[in-house]
Amino acid sequence: MRSWASRSARNIPPTNRGHGLGIGCDWSGSGGATIISGNKAPVIPMIRYEDIQEKVEAYNPDADFELLRRSYVFTALKHRGQVRRSGEPYLVHPLEVAAILAELRLDMTCIAAGLLHDVVEDTLTTIDVIEDYFGREIAHLVEGITKLSKLNFRSQEEQQAENLRKMFLAMVDDVRVILVKLADRLHNMRTLGFLSEPKQRRIARETREIYAPIAHRLGIGRIKSELEDLCLKYLDPQGYESLIRELERKRKVSESFIDDITTRIRDVVAGNAMEARITGRIKSAASIYAKMERQGIGVEQVYDYVAFRLLVPGLKDCYGALGAIHSAWRPVPGRFRDFIAMPKPNGYQSLHTSVISEKGQPFEVQIRTHEMHRIAEEGIAAHWSYKEGGGGAHSEEVSTVQWLRQYMDLLKEVEDPREFLSVARMDLYPDEVCAFTPKGDVKSFPAGACAIDFAYAIHTDVGRHAVGARINGRHVPLRTVLRNGDIVDIQTSPSQHPSRDWLNVVRTSKARTKIRQWLNVQERQRSIDLGRDIAEREFRKYRFNPKRQGAARLKEALQSLGHDTFDDFLAGVGYGKTSPAALVRRLEPALHPRERAESKLTRVVKRALGVGGHQITVRGVGDLMISLARCCRPIPGEEIVGYITRGRGVSVHSAACANVQKLIYDSERRIEVAWARQADRETHPVRIVVRTDDKKGVLARITNVISEEGTNINTVDARVSADRRGTIVLVLEVTDTDHLERVLRRLKSIEGIHHAERQVG
Repeated sequence: MRSWASRSARNIPPTNRGHGLGIGCDWSGSGGATIISGNKAPVIPMIRYEDIQEKVEAYNPDADFELLRRSYVFTALKHRGQVRRSGEPYLVHPLEVAAILAELRLDMTCIAAGLLHDVVEDTLTTIDVIEDYFGREIAHLVEGITKLSKLNFRSQEEQQAENLRKMFLAMVDDVRVILVKLADRLHNMRTLGFLSEPKQRRIARETREIYAPIAHRLGIGRIKSELEDLCLKYLDPQGYESLIRELERKRKVSESFIDDITTRIRDVVAGNAMEARITGRIKSAASIYAKMERQGIGVEQVYDYVAFRLLVPGLKDCYGALGAIHSAWRPVPGRFRDFIAMPKPNGYQSLHTSVISEKGQPFEVQIRTHEMHRIAEEGIAAHWSYKEGGGGAHSEEVSTVQWLRQYMDLLKEVEDPREFLSVARMDLYPDEVCAFTPKGDVKSFPAGACAIDFAYAIHTDVGRHAVGARINGRHVPLRTVLRNGDIVDIQTSPSQHPSRDWLNVVRTSKARTKIRQWLNVQERQRSIDLGRDIAEREFRKYRFNPKRQGAARLKEALQSLGHDTFDDFLAGVGYGKTSPAALVRRLEPALHPRERAESKLTRVVKRALGVGGHQITVRGVGDLMISLARCCRPIPGEEIVGYITRGRGVSVHSAACANVQKLIYDSERRIEVAWARQADRETHPVRIVVRTDDKKGVLARITNVISEEGTNINTVDARVSADRRGTIVLVLEVTDTDHLERVLRRLKSIEGIHHAERQVG
């Protein structure tokens, strides 16, 4: 390893002068840096190298600070003259990332990688140079974080999928890769306000769907919670601001309540001869918002928004404190959870209970030891020893790392980018149901998982041949939804095979992927047979015989169409992804089909079904019938998905359509589609759901706003529930997503409206 001691002394000013180097970077979510002239004065950042060193010294005074300083010097030199969109020098970002890692008490290798994490992506520095100066371990971490921005991808979705795949593979070897990435994403989310609104929404959506769930699965509560709050801020700005204002009002009202309950808990604990550190807080904005969305209520109807936490010395004290709390206040039935006896898959342990105060105010109490609290906040980072010389999670098989390896093994089998992202998101969401095998082994699943998911969790062959299940000793169908604590025994039969309908009920990515794989193998022959029938009919129209073309010429034509064999071509025709006419044009371009006049009835039916190609283009394929899916009616500007319907062309769905997730979503059935540019401003029907207070004049204000935006209303359905909450469903005519967003923003600004969104699928 090359020494940097003398070199750094010549090139870098003393660190106590701040960052007056004009060093900065513009982060746009896709890498890259903007260079500015050195005479432009950057904003002086708050953090300094010394701040990071002080954080590290607090938990590891024997750390390798020479490595830390060399990493800082190298980063400062390489990013000289770069700025972020905020106008800050780029060095602010890697220093902030390193500070977050230091707060997690990580080792010097990880913190050094945090300082260096963007050097390869945003400068001309290579991984080999990083390895030359800092060693293979740090180079591996930096390489795992670096995005594949220099390769050519067919779509942004493919680039996102491949970047995630690369990062996940690196995580399997060293979980510190994702710890650096989470710190990187957290600081970028903190400074997201300097980007354009479309980029804010795209990055916030990716963070909510990928990085916040990863933080949860790794048990890093402090990062997960902040990421979720920041995502909410950019994905629903008006809802977020309204919620923050209401929570601030509640905080002022609740301060005396929190003080009173804290004092009461302290007295109750002391009266039982126990010690406890007690804190009270209002729950995070994102968790309250999620509850409002889940239950369809306003913030004023969220009553258990206050939570208290007791940190006690030992395990027995947890249960002793729980008994004392339940003796002092009446517990809410069904709200007690023992995550100590049955920890969450990410290692989280705590007792949760909800009780009701003397004034009828519910509040939550969490009870855990100090060590449990550290693991709840820092997750897998708490298992990673900061001490130099290894140990810690290097040799420790933490359950989270085991999950990560199994997760990556599954993702290796998925090649299609869209399916990869779908599978990646599916298994990242919090596990909420734990069930047992007859031998007592615990299996964790997302809410809504059924016995089929359980069967595939045991083994692929068990899932493939499952015919029924016994849950808690009772025979039940395979579709039966699992509940916490169920004991599940799967019955199998060699003659049983997966059903297409299973895809509509399973919730785990493993079950879905394995079912798809089996169906694909079985359906290929049926696709070939159907394709042969379609191709023969089409070839007769042209009086074309492929056998007369010669084997070499036919193979060359098939390969130019993306098929290795004639059976592959027939399978593509059977799926509807390839047109027989395309092969004819390749081999006999002078041939023309015998034309048949299109009937008036055919034209009417095509118009009614939205069939045609005037709005949608299929990338790389011609001669395919295209129709807009009636379940979601996609509109120009939104992301769309083309799905091959056997023998009936391409059905185009909104990517947000709930039915898309129910389709057999494999690479053979998906096809790339895009909106064609339109000269006219054709309108499209969309369904809007608005939830309101039951107040006079609300419906009139809604219709006035819609009219002012130049929008036609097709239908209105307004209903009032027993709790005096109104639900209004409207079908509007809009031109594109921008038009729709304007209408939704105006609706959300109306007093008394709690929620307004498009209903898809």
